[in-house]
Amino acid sequence: MTIERDVKALLGRKLGMTQVWDENNVLVPVTVVEAAGNVVTDVLTADKDGYAAVQLGFGRIDPRKVNQPMSGHFERAGVPPRRHLVEVRTAGSFELGQEVGLDTFAGGDVVDVVGTTKGKGHAGVMKRHGFAGVSASHGAHRNHRKPGSIGACATPGRVFKGVRMAGRMGGARQTTQNLTVHAVDAERGLVLVKGAIPGPRGGVVLLKTASKKGA
Repeated sequence: MTIERDVKALLGRKLGMTQVWDENNVLVPVTVVEAAGNVVTDVLTADKDGYAAVQLGFGRIDPRKVNQPMSGHFERAGVPPRRHLVEVRTAGSFELGQEVGLDTFAGGDVVDVVGTTKGKGHAGVMKRHGFAGVSASHGAHRNHRKPGSIGACATPGRVFKGVRMAGRMGGARQTTQNLTVHAVDAERGLVLVKGAIPGPRGGVVLLKTASKKGA
């Protein structure tokens, strides 16, 4: 049996990092997230959909770029089309078309931030997995950045799944847990989160109530 929680959430755009002074004159590194303009585009209930959730929309988009099914979806909610949508499971009470303001969070709240990490392209084992590499001398030839042995012998006669090798690095969904909201600037539509969050500048991130707070 799943226990539903009252999860608060906001979609936003990462603007970058800066640093601010706190009340104890300590310099705090913060990530600035623009999170104004969140609206409720759908409400899911346990009776109708099998679980309770809310769908949030963020970021304006030209209505001409929205297909007909999605146009009808936004029209039913009574909101202009949104570029980004996310569904958050929550037991909270929401209404279609409701605007979710920045007062959802306040300074001192603990949140999880979900984003897509920076794409690094194809990377070798030293960059991707932190391998030490081979000695640069003593007859090592040109093996300095090679991965070394990846398999066994005739038995099992294959390479096991999950062996760390070169490949695409980054561009994956990542959740950074238990970050603290340093401050909220409602006038500018900004949320300052203490520390770093995943993704490049301009990337879309999801701020939601921490799932393991106090665990």
